[in-house]
Amino acid sequence: MRQAKRLPKQQPPPVQRIRLRYTKQGRARYASHQDFARAFERALRRADVPMAYSSGFTPHPRISYQNAVPTSVMSLAEYLEIGLQAPVDPDTLQDSLNAVLPAGFQITKAGVAAKTPLTESLTHSLWAIEWETDRLDAAVAALIGSESVVVERMGKRGLGEFDIRPAVVGIEVCAELPGLHAVTMNTTPTLRPADIVKGMQQIEPTLSGSDYVAATRLAQGIWVTGVVLDSLTTEMSIWQAD
Repeated sequence: MRQAKRLPKQQPPPVQRIRLRYTKQGRARYASHQDFARAFERALRRADVPMAYSSGFTPHPRISYQNAVPTSVMSLAEYLEIGLQAPVDPDTLQDSLNAVLPAGFQITKAGVAAKTPLTESLTHSLWAIEWETDRLDAAVAALIGSESVVVERMGKRGLGEFDIRPAVVGIEVCAELPGLHAVTMNTTPTLRPADIVKGMQQIEPTLSGSDYVAATRLAQGIWVTGVVLDSLTTEMSIWQAD
């Protein structure tokens, strides 16, 4: 007689979902997304967070990541969501996690997740790109006036090309950095600050610089009437389109 297959245990759905905004600064910017994911799961265990788990033979904690910043780039606006099997106070959760997260990673806001999916709440990013070079104004004007700017980038399948221009919503020179502020769409493939620099160097070959740029994601959210709106608060980004 054939033995019936053993079905995996079905886990109950989360009773609460919490959205977290966190930073990646200092030496932590050299950590990969996988490095952060491992560190974050350790922090959840150390803080005794009542995580909900997926069903199946190998249950995993219910964590949703979106638009991870490239390795070596800093960020003030990374986001994730966690599913919980018991409700918690978001502020208490924020303090508990910050007490056990590695240096450079800090939760700056926690709140009950909205019904809008994380993917739909994080459609645009605001970047600060530090770049001290001549003729930056001319290169910005040329980029804005271009219909297409194709750059090469090494990916998992080798060297590939993609057009960065459709993803650049706004860009301007920022004398205080010195460098650029740019608003980009969170597309696939992901547009990186280094891609913007490479594209501008193609337009204006006299620009100095290399593939590495010091860049920081300042904000991430939805693009509404010329501003990037944070998905956890009513805050606007510091950059506003003309």
